This record gives sequence, C-alpha cells and structure tokens, in this order.
Amino acid sequence: MRDAPKDLYERVLKGDRRAAARLITMVENGDRDAREVLRMLHSRTGRAHIVGLTGSPGSGKSTLACRLAQGYRAAGKTVGVICVDPTSPFTGGALLGDRVRMQELAGDPEVFIRSMGSRGALGGLSVATNDVINILDAFGKDLVIVETVGAGQVEIEIVKYAHTCCVVTMPGAGDEIQAIKAGILEIGDVFVVNKADREGAQRTLADLEMMLETRPGGPGDWKPPVVATVALEGEGVDELERAIERHSAHLLESGMMAEKTEQRMKAELLGILDLMVSREAGRALEEGEGKELVRRMAERQIDPHSAAEEVVKYLLKRAGN
Repeated sequence: MRDAPKDLYERVLKGDRRAAARLITMVENGDRDAREVLRMLHSRTGRAHIVGLTGSPGSGKSTLACRLAQGYRAAGKTVGVICVDPTSPFTGGALLGDRVRMQELAGDPEVFIRSMGSRGALGGLSVATNDVINILDAFGKDLVIVETVGAGQVEIEIVKYAHTCCVVTMPGAGDEIQAIKAGILEIGDVFVVNKADREGAQRTLADLEMMLETRPGGPGDWKPPVVATVALEGEGVDELERAIERHSAHLLESGMMAEKTEQRMKAELLGILDLMVSREAGRALEEGEGKELVRRMAERQIDPHSAAEEVVKYLLKRAGN
C-alpha cells in the first residue's frame, strides 16, 4: 500500500524510523510524492548542525564519522550520518569495510545511518543528498554528518552544504597536501590529520599549520585548527568534537550562521534548477526543433554555445505559453 504524503510527513515528525527510511528511498528513486513531503517538511528544518567530512579515499573518514557519532551520543545528542559512495549504495564499493565498522552504531535508535550513491554529482553530492539532510533535520537529529566520496579538489562542493567542513588527510599523503594547496585550504573549517600514529604525522601537522598561516583573514575571523586523530582507537576524536563545537559557536556569535544558511539555500535551489532545466532541455532535444538543432551542430552549421542559447530561448518561450 502506498503511503500518503501527509501520513509520511506526520510520521517523520513523530520520529518514525521506517517513515524516514521510506521517504529517503522515495527521494533516491525520484518519486514525485517525495517532493510534496519535502515541501511540508521545509518549515520544520534548520535545527541540525551539518558537519561535512571530506578528504581523499583511505584517509579514514568513515571510521572518523563513526567515532564522532559515538562521541555525540555519549553527550546525549542525536545523530544522522549520510555516507555518499562513489558507487552503489548497496555494494559500497571499496568503502564496504568502513560501512561494516559503522554497524557498531546500528543498535542505537538515536543514530540514523544512510549510504547513498553519488549519482555522478560534482564532489559526490547530489540534490538527493541535500534532500536527505533535510529529512534527517526534520526527523529531529541534532547533528547530521555527511561523509563525501573523496574525489580530490571537487570535494569543495561540501562547503555549500555544511555548517562546519572538516578536511581529513593522513601522514604521507603528499598528493592530498597538494590538493589542499590547490583549493581545499580555503574551504576547511577544521583540518584533521587522521592515522596520526603513523610515521610522518608530525611533519603533516606542521605542513598544514604552516599553510594555514598564509590563509587570508582579519581580526575576529575563524582560524581553522589542525587536529590529530587515530580514529580506529578513538584518539583525538574528543578534541575534534570540541573544535566543531567552537566553530558552531563562532558562527552563531559572529552572525555567520545566517549567511551560511542563505548560502546553503542558494546552493540547494541552484542544484534543483540545474536538474529541472537539464531534464526539460533533454526532452526538448528529442522533439522536432531540438533534433534539428543537434543535426545542425553535427554538420557544423552552429556551435554548441549558440545552440545552447537557442535551447534556452525555446524553453523560455514554451514556459511563457
């Protein structure tokens, strides 16, 4: 029997795990009824603190997310964890071992874990992922941890969605340090050197701290800390929690939280618009004028940029009718 949108809405607000799981599945499948539930839930969001964990594959983000969740639960907070995989949410790809470790949290009713496929979205984040953040927020979670794919510099997308962005690296990851130099340095609110029991940890910590000294900033600006952790042993995770709490407090005290919220709303809106316009444009290219436009491109009668302008004009004209 199909769930009515209003029924799902009410059950999610009451903390019904099955209803939340059902709604997330509907979102992933592109179910139109999910949009109606999300519309109703929007006014009930905005309470959760969103923490993004980004960094290269193998840096231990999943284990770190697990330990963070355990620490927050010990403090009496409820937690949602979203793991964005580069492959199927069912196989988990190379990350399956980390998903198994997260089973330590499976018996806790105040922790909700969901693994999602990235669907090829830039940085491993998609419209569906942001919808799931909203569902877990409305579901009543105090914190929502988003662990992203770890695909290099494109991971900077997480900054548009998270209140606090944690960049995770590890000793000996020279390529990762280069990636940080190339752009991730600007988006990290907290930097983590995980697997800090390995050789070269102190050098990696020193390199990051030196690089952060060159980051532009004025009086009163947030200065990102560098935290050493050994997630498998739980070492340093309490310090990471405190760093996240300090950053959350800074956002509220400085008034930056409102700016972050507007930034996220804009990113969410643009993501949805990109998806909607792309779908409409795809349909248009299957029709008479659209097919003719593609043929003219193939025959080099019109360049792609000019063709795109023609499609935009066509879509605007059709929207006006």
